[in-house]
Amino acid sequence: MTTELRDYRLDGIYRQKQDGFLMQRIKLAAGTISSQQTRMAADIADRFGQGSVHLTSRGNMEIHWLREADLPEIKRRLATVGLTARGACGGAVRGVTCSEQDRADFPLIEALARRIQHHFTGNPRFERLPKKFKIGIEARSGGRRHLIQDAGLVLVRTQDGRGWYDLWVGGGLGREPQPGFLLAGEIVEERIIPLLEAVLRVYLAGAPAGKRLKHLLREIGEEEFRQRLDADPSAHEELPPHRGLAENLVSTTDEGRRLEFHCFAGQLSADSLRQLATFADSWADGVLQVTVNQNIAFQLVRQCKFDQAQAALGTTISPAPTQEDKITLRVCPGSHECRAGLSATRDIAGILAKSMGPLARRLCWALSGCHNSCTQPQLADVGIVTSRLIADDDGQRTPRFDLYRPMDGDGDLNQKTEAALTLEELLATIKKLG
Repeated sequence: MTTELRDYRLDGIYRQKQDGFLMQRIKLAAGTISSQQTRMAADIADRFGQGSVHLTSRGNMEIHWLREADLPEIKRRLATVGLTARGACGGAVRGVTCSEQDRADFPLIEALARRIQHHFTGNPRFERLPKKFKIGIEARSGGRRHLIQDAGLVLVRTQDGRGWYDLWVGGGLGREPQPGFLLAGEIVEERIIPLLEAVLRVYLAGAPAGKRLKHLLREIGEEEFRQRLDADPSAHEELPPHRGLAENLVSTTDEGRRLEFHCFAGQLSADSLRQLATFADSWADGVLQVTVNQNIAFQLVRQCKFDQAQAALGTTISPAPTQEDKITLRVCPGSHECRAGLSATRDIAGILAKSMGPLARRLCWALSGCHNSCTQPQLADVGIVTSRLIADDDGQRTPRFDLYRPMDGDGDLNQKTEAALTLEELLATIKKLG
């Protein structure tokens, strides 16, 4: 492995747990991807990545098991279909996410997500940040995902094809979860990029290496942060309105015309991904959506019949997902591939799914292989974090799990309710949920 490997991070590449192998993350604005782009991701996975793709809880794709010598060719192939991985890892502005792809205003949100992502991707002024910077755009605040972003936007009203948003900043998960706070209310979309630039400059100037924006806010406080922000001229700038054709791939979100293909633990074979791209060509105007629950969704075109599309999707991939596969259970790669992973998350997810009763299966679950909380367990109905490894009596180190649940009347992040559970104790807790 070359000494330049750390520099690959800005190209969306991390080292894998297994020596000599790498992971490539692909940024998808608001989780949307064309069928042509999907086929390229599948082809790359087949040729270079042992034939599988991982869908992330931020609506992106990851391909594992890559070799360093293949990276330039992979980047070239992505570029031929307009895909980018720049800034998908490392100290940069990450892909812009959205969890509400079925909302009526999603095309407006997707268009803004693309403009923001285009502006910051590869922009040298906003690379080499102290750490990652995550942006999310939501149609409403109920999902609480705006609270976990470095910058979370919530659409509050629209008029004549323009949007006004609340901007929340300073959120994040990891070992020290912290909800963001409302920085500015009801700002027109033309102010968003300049304001984000100002936030990033304050962050870049004030935070030490390896620290998120939330750490800077903890150190200097909200009032001092606002003062520093106010001193930046772009914090008060408003860009000219966006003109020309919209860039969004999803053109309509008609109610009740959305289908979802469930991918257990976010894992999908390259062959299955290609078959889903073919389905999208026939039924969804050639567009797929990677959801924050690690599935693939389709917004059906108006002229097709829903029941026919549903039947076609059911026969697109064989075998079809089982009832256990369809449980909403977000899962990170864990110790299967991730260097930080403390538990074999996909194996554990299978055990958990088999242990769930009818009531538990209706809940939203998230399993994280370490404290980084990439699956957002603090937002699930039941969140599970692998918190440590402890040696048993025979000297074998086995994982322990912390449990996170929502608090009654609390609109913020879930709280830890149980700590250091063995797998057997975790299963017993799950069975109590029914």
